[in-house]
Amino acid sequence: MNPSLAIVAVGARTPVGLAAEPTAAAVRAGLSGIREYPFLATNGEPLNLGVDARLDARLEGRERVVQLAQSVLLEVLRKLNRPGLDRSRVRVLLALPGARPGFSDADAAAVIDTLSSHLRAEGLTRPVELAGRGHAGVIAAIERFAHPADDAPLLVVGADSHAHPDTLVWLERERMLASEGARDGFVPGEAAGCLALASPRVCQTLGLPRLAAVAAVGTAYEDCSRTSETGSLGVGMTRAVTTALVGLAGADHVDVVHLDINGERYRSEEWGFVTLRVGGALGAGDYVSPCECWGDVGAASGALLAGLAVQSWARGYARGPRALVATGSLDGLRSAMLLRAPA
Repeated sequence: MNPSLAIVAVGARTPVGLAAEPTAAAVRAGLSGIREYPFLATNGEPLNLGVDARLDARLEGRERVVQLAQSVLLEVLRKLNRPGLDRSRVRVLLALPGARPGFSDADAAAVIDTLSSHLRAEGLTRPVELAGRGHAGVIAAIERFAHPADDAPLLVVGADSHAHPDTLVWLERERMLASEGARDGFVPGEAAGCLALASPRVCQTLGLPRLAAVAAVGTAYEDCSRTSETGSLGVGMTRAVTTALVGLAGADHVDVVHLDINGERYRSEEWGFVTLRVGGALGAGDYVSPCECWGDVGAASGALLAGLAVQSWARGYARGPRALVATGSLDGLRSAMLLRAPA
């Protein structure tokens, strides 16, 4: 990872905000976009979802993902608008949900094609690239592909929506939904986030603000799934976090940790083992986990959590200059990214 890589713009579309700034303000105020959704569980009880009320309620699955992703891309492009920006050189990496009922690999391909078509109208002629899947997808994409050219920013987008009947039936069948009969589950959500990354040369040439520095990124795989007898002992996440913490560069700990913990015991216990293994480098235990604001937002998690860290520095309420973002996908991929406030 190039330590000079900078986040120069962020975008967000969530159940509590239509852009990055109001989303961060809503999360800080503890507002919630979780509401009753017109879908009955098998026990006859209505489900609660973190849904974007501005989207057409008739849209489902991939249609909602397209709308969410397009919104954050347009937001970030507005923020990057500079006379010298050649949009034809801008590369877009996309993280989407892993294959599941209600969102297949064919759906992922359709999302990519639709977004690529929409972006061509905005002057972005390069096809959108699928670069990650699930919660950990955005950070994994940054680790694998973020070697920014010296002529344009790189956009990394994560988008997800659980608002599809087949997805909700699957979640209920797997006892993953938060309900009376499954207290170990989570509230499904939907959202999108976007990070614009740039090299020092691009920042200087275009006059872009360095909102945060990407100090280090780590990924690993966890062998023990949520259905294993032992649960996760945090081995994979510990490896990812330890790699990211190399970026502390002399500092003894991070100031805040942004997590995708969603109410599932599996995720909470996993992070408990990580704190035991990593120790004092994680600081005094200042954690941000906004699942009560927007539910589980899946593939959007990494970009949105990083965006919250960026906004905390921009608005002056951060606990300190170092933030860790940690996410874990259902397929076992774990990712962590250390961010530093702009100098």
